[in-house]
Amino acid sequence: MKPGKVNSVRGGILLLSLFFLGCSPPEARKKRIVIWHWMTDRQPAFQELAQSYQAQTGIQVDFQLYAPSEAYSQKVRAAAQGGNLPDIFGVLSEKRDFASLIKAGYILDLTPYMEEGDSSWRNRFFPQALAVNEFSQGNTYGVNPGIYAVPIDMVAITIVYNKNLLRKLGLDSSQPPQNFEEFLDLGRKIKEEKLQGLVSGWGELWLIYCFAQNYAFNIMGEEKVLATIRGEVPYTDPAWIEVLRLFEEMKNSGIITSKVVSMVNKTAEQIFANEKAVFAFNGSWCVNVYKGMNPDLDYGVMLPPRISNKFPLLVWGGAGSSFMVNAHSPYREEAVKFLKWLTAPEQQSYLVRETNNLPAIKECKESLPQILVSFSRLLEKSTHPNSWDVWESPLVNETLARGIQAIILGKKTPEVVAEEVQRVKERELAKKSN
Repeated sequence: MKPGKVNSVRGGILLLSLFFLGCSPPEARKKRIVIWHWMTDRQPAFQELAQSYQAQTGIQVDFQLYAPSEAYSQKVRAAAQGGNLPDIFGVLSEKRDFASLIKAGYILDLTPYMEEGDSSWRNRFFPQALAVNEFSQGNTYGVNPGIYAVPIDMVAITIVYNKNLLRKLGLDSSQPPQNFEEFLDLGRKIKEEKLQGLVSGWGELWLIYCFAQNYAFNIMGEEKVLATIRGEVPYTDPAWIEVLRLFEEMKNSGIITSKVVSMVNKTAEQIFANEKAVFAFNGSWCVNVYKGMNPDLDYGVMLPPRISNKFPLLVWGGAGSSFMVNAHSPYREEAVKFLKWLTAPEQQSYLVRETNNLPAIKECKESLPQILVSFSRLLEKSTHPNSWDVWESPLVNETLARGIQAIILGKKTPEVVAEEVQRVKERELAKKSN
């Protein structure tokens, strides 16, 4: 039965379930795969898929939702310490935390399964989807090379713009600002019209860091950004000062206001959905969010306006949500089979229709709505910290993001923030060397 028809033929599924369960061997009827997740918007779709899988195989799949994400992460950490992780789960943290769970033996290496049958499962995925779940030979985390998680969707984080408000400001709704000067000039018009320019959840530090990294790649290039993380280039370098100064210029032009530094992303999404802001910095998950808040919202997708033509402007993208298999699960083979089924074209297409998220596999590309097609094109210009072979200290990232908040509030200069970040960086490097 096709998952896309589940809602209209729910009764049929129950009948089929009874038929398949009646025909399945006793050992299959006893098996139950438990999955922990945090995705509130996907729970109904997951439950429908679970019913479909049980009807086909006789194996019960129990999707257990724990939200918000902070509470979910705490539950996973506690379960790892207590040795009672479920059969399938996800990790919502940095790659080094993912690596520590692998080295502790909690996560199954999926490489042999991915490479079975001429790597047919592996080849199903977009390379960017697998990159954040893969560890290369000689990685700095000390993890044996391999793929340790299965992506079920993808995400790209960039700027969306309101087409109606662009027209109101005298611009062609199909031609948003392409460079940073045009972006700043538009801020002045936005001020005059008493609109909000760019909104985003910059009260959540990771979103500020993400935006800053976009411009760091554009201004100095990937090699210099990664060299900074390794400690070979200081944050007081003129290129980093230039990155920090962009936030000062955006505040002065009116493209952002001080309100953005205390805003959570849900508030920013509501403001944009209500057509009170011209731009929003958000991820592709917003397609489903905006659909729920304002189905008639007319908006487009754009890259952040570039500063330099010397280096590409990269956005964060790759696997959005991923599932790992508990290496100690008595049902780990069944768990792997279920994840293969979940990432097959039929189930992926169903998730696209029901949740409006980018699919992790290539075969679903043709069934995407236009707005998701626009997001998917950005994946070719994407990067993500979890795909790099180096990682920055969380304390350095936090200092950088809080410093940017202070710049927007007018409390600190870019030069002062750069010095503060570099001092923290030097302390972190000293700790590591000791």
